[in-house]
Amino acid sequence: MKIAVTYENGNVFGHFGHTEAFKLYDVRDGAVVSAQVVPTNGSGHGALAGFLQAQGVDCLICGGIGGGAQMALAEAGIRLYAGCSGDADACVSQLLRGTLAYADSATCDHHHGEDHACGDHGCGGHGEGHCGHHGSC
Repeated sequence: MKIAVTYENGNVFGHFGHTEAFKLYDVRDGAVVSAQVVPTNGSGHGALAGFLQAQGVDCLICGGIGGGAQMALAEAGIRLYAGCSGDADACVSQLLRGTLAYADSATCDHHHGEDHACGDHGCGGHGEGHCGHHGSC
């Protein structure tokens, strides 16, 4: 399995479409066997889903993400864990343990006048599997 995380300075970057790098984790038998940071080279929202698919990514951990990008990831067969923040390595470890806090509805739709900051989405109380830590992994 390969996990991608929007990445900046060791942390989950707050907006999928503006990330300048992903940290890619190769996982075997439930453990990370290697990791590398890869630049996106300025790809936009739509191109990033294709970029991840070309890298063989199975799931993505990110902060905020728009609806169009969510659909592109779904079409690429990439499972999404949005609304995350904090240390990227810790988020991956929590995902592998089944304790990652994430928000199914962490969309960032700036085209309809919603006034909020990406990555500030709460993730407590959205259903089973969430650890209840508001907005963090």
